[in-house]
Amino acid sequence: MSIRHRLTQRRLRRRDDAAWRPARWTLWTLPKSVLGYVLIVDVLTVAVVATTFDLMAVGSDDWIRLLVLAAGSAIHLEAARDIERLRKVGSDGIPYVNLKGMWTFAAVLILPPPLAVLLIVTTYVHSWLRVRRVPPYRSIFTASTLVLAGAAGVVVLAAIRPGVYPGYPAGPLGLVAIVGAGLAYWFVNYALVAGAIVLSSPESPGRNALGRLSDQLIVAGSLGLGVATAALLLSQPWAVAVLLLTILGLHRALLVDQFQTESRTDPKTGLVNGAFWHEIARREFAAAERTGSPLGVLYLDLDHFKSVNDTYGHLAGDQALQAIADELRHEIRGDDLVGRLGGEEFAVLLPQTSAADTVLAAERIRRRVAALAVTVTTADGPVLCDTITCSIGVATYPESGSTLDQLQMSADLAMYKAKDAGRNRVMTASSDPTL
Repeated sequence: MSIRHRLTQRRLRRRDDAAWRPARWTLWTLPKSVLGYVLIVDVLTVAVVATTFDLMAVGSDDWIRLLVLAAGSAIHLEAARDIERLRKVGSDGIPYVNLKGMWTFAAVLILPPPLAVLLIVTTYVHSWLRVRRVPPYRSIFTASTLVLAGAAGVVVLAAIRPGVYPGYPAGPLGLVAIVGAGLAYWFVNYALVAGAIVLSSPESPGRNALGRLSDQLIVAGSLGLGVATAALLLSQPWAVAVLLLTILGLHRALLVDQFQTESRTDPKTGLVNGAFWHEIARREFAAAERTGSPLGVLYLDLDHFKSVNDTYGHLAGDQALQAIADELRHEIRGDDLVGRLGGEEFAVLLPQTSAADTVLAAERIRRRVAALAVTVTTADGPVLCDTITCSIGVATYPESGSTLDQLQMSADLAMYKAKDAGRNRVMTASSDPTL
């Protein structure tokens, strides 16, 4: 591992460590109505957890079921991690839905309260680490809404079918109790999340807070799967593995097909295409503007790339583009987004990144591309192509512009300045070349 890579990793670790310091959260800069709402939900959640902690004894079977649910949730999330990250970014400003309910609602039904809460917490910590590292207070709030939703579900379940919680009530009345618990779970979670969106973005249309009907059908399906998972864990535990395999196949196949049909992926590189990159950039910029967070944008253009196509052929050019896309993927962080704008132009979005760190990221990318040696296919056989370089323009919010259009224009102009200054360099809109 190079010294530069180690320093980069240290900076990222410091950023993540700082993110968990409550005094540095942007939560405290939010409007008082939003701050009060979030704190009330969090405090109410702590009260519910405290009052139900010793409600009933925890047995060895409960721990085994917790481990099975936690393992299933972890495997499920890892299998769909890349897709879910794009879905989560793309749903900013509207309720984000997923299939976590398959595991969390099952835990609410059959586990004692402390273990159900533990399952919810571990699921969201895993999601924060592996899907998208949003400000921690947002993940805490979302997990809190699920704890309160679970408590509402338990109250309804116990009211309709007393004496069976935690467990799976049998018979027609048991079915009514399960449906009632699921409706209470859904309504409380949905209402709390929608309330936060309305308070945070009062200027947005109300329908954004309500989300899409198709998303609520996903929620209903996840709760139904949670009921099936709970029933299997109590009667045929080993069958949960079959259910998990089925869900993984359906989840990935349906969502991958969804993204392909919506043409969000560049076919040559596998990166997101320009239209989807701009869509995500708009959402990330709105979030940065709302929270006062920095945001970096890189525009990257390959130098004299036409000569690669002219010398080796377009197949070789496509192979080189794919190799460069792979290098970009490996250089950026999990929260960043790289897309192909068209031709040999790429764009990188760097959320919550300062101006200085944005320039450092651009320089790392420039050096990585310059060091790339890729074997391409030509009419005369395989040929090593190691002459590709790039010019990168850097723009950051708020330094380079107060709107996304200004930010993109600044990055584009800086890229052309890098070209005019001799190529294979990084420049900002108002800087000298970084050599």
